[in-house]
Amino acid sequence: MKKLIFIVLAAVAVTVQAQDCCKGGNPYKKYTQNLPFQMPEVSAPQIPERQANLKDFGAVGDGVTLCTDAFAKAIQSLTDMGGGRLVVPAGVWFTGPIVLKSNIELHLQMGAVIQFSGDESLYPLIHTSFEGLDTRRCQSPLTANGCENIAITGKGVIDGNGQYWRPVKKGKVTDGQWKEVLARPDGIESKKGYWVPNQGYADAEKNADMNVVKADTEEQWNSYKRFLRPVMISLVNCKNVLLQDVIFQNSPAWNIHPLMCENIIIDNVLARNPSYAQNGDALDLESCKNALIVNSKFDAGDDGICIKSGKDKDGRRRGRPCENVVVDGCTVFAGHGGFVVGSEMSGGVKNILVENCQFLGTDVGLRFKSTRGRGGIVENIYINKVSMTDIKTDAITFNMYYGGKSVAEMLADGDNPDNTTKMPVTEETPIFRNIDIRDIVCNGAGRAMEFNGLPEMPIDGINLENIQIIAKKDAVFTNYKNVTKKNVNITIQ
Repeated sequence: MKKLIFIVLAAVAVTVQAQDCCKGGNPYKKYTQNLPFQMPEVSAPQIPERQANLKDFGAVGDGVTLCTDAFAKAIQSLTDMGGGRLVVPAGVWFTGPIVLKSNIELHLQMGAVIQFSGDESLYPLIHTSFEGLDTRRCQSPLTANGCENIAITGKGVIDGNGQYWRPVKKGKVTDGQWKEVLARPDGIESKKGYWVPNQGYADAEKNADMNVVKADTEEQWNSYKRFLRPVMISLVNCKNVLLQDVIFQNSPAWNIHPLMCENIIIDNVLARNPSYAQNGDALDLESCKNALIVNSKFDAGDDGICIKSGKDKDGRRRGRPCENVVVDGCTVFAGHGGFVVGSEMSGGVKNILVENCQFLGTDVGLRFKSTRGRGGIVENIYINKVSMTDIKTDAITFNMYYGGKSVAEMLADGDNPDNTTKMPVTEETPIFRNIDIRDIVCNGAGRAMEFNGLPEMPIDGINLENIQIIAKKDAVFTNYKNVTKKNVNITIQ
């Protein structure tokens, strides 16, 4: 009964933010008009006009009390009435995993911090997809699976406590930070200059293909749990999704990961991780359809805005491209790439527009990456009005020999793949074609451009127009065809 007193019913409801943004027409309609490809209008989800306050379900925002049950009870209570807004007031709300349901908006008021526990026992192992492969990982801190009409909004912060999960390379941190890392309990330096959270992590890494591990027994899987670190925000098979205004930070692995979602809006968010965060991608949009990424900022230890569609056989079997995506008015700070496609693109990527963006200090500006074995087709990509400064390596790169390293790491290690020997063209051969890049200004890059295609499948149909780059090294083009250039000026200094 007490619960009902604090749940504001329709008669006295406050209209949720997701509905407010639709008053007077759809403000997101402008992003799908006059596109170089066909894309339906995308609007914010409609959330029922009722709300509940997290505190009324026994939660205590002292940063110590575990609020997992309170979140679950509050979400279920709203669900039982048909949905609504769950208000998270100011405070630090320490919790285990949160599972959203259809017709729910998680709204963080100013001063609200949802901080997820680093206790691995709270995160059961589940069957999921990571880095494009079907595998097992720990349940994500915040999950929605098969939901419709969901939103995460407000001026608060969602923190994944990623330092409990991520490995650290000494070369990426200061001496003071390295000392703090070595002092963390249970962690070990598994090899010189490389710290991992526990021995189970080190054991799993020896048995892993990149970040995907295999185990023979349930006991072994559980011993690997710290290695099986989850993405922080996992949205799977959801429809009508809004992420708006929230700060998402310090994730165990990738930060925001919409997978096989449809009609998704990411508006005015900040997704950030420490610059040394391994696999700390800010946003990975995978096999999604009809997505807007607008007015947002990304600051990551890996790729900033990344488009994916599954890896190798698993990705081709899924067969769901990432398509109809608009990226507009976004800023990327640190990260391996500002706007990135791949390397997991086996289901295909098509109909993407990127414009009015700025990349400030990323390793690479525009990054397209893949390798033999992926298959898939990347096509109909349109990029214009992008400004870049202080790009560490390439302003623009197409690399069809990706092996898990950043461009900076490849250059430092002197990697020089064989790009002359042809291989048979099969379903495993990746194809990149019909990409239009124009109105680009880059003031400062290590190298202007790199096109490194496959001899059996050259990069095909790239238009470069109105491009001004100041770089230390000139552009390098290998294994390409039908590349047109108009008003492309590279200044070496």
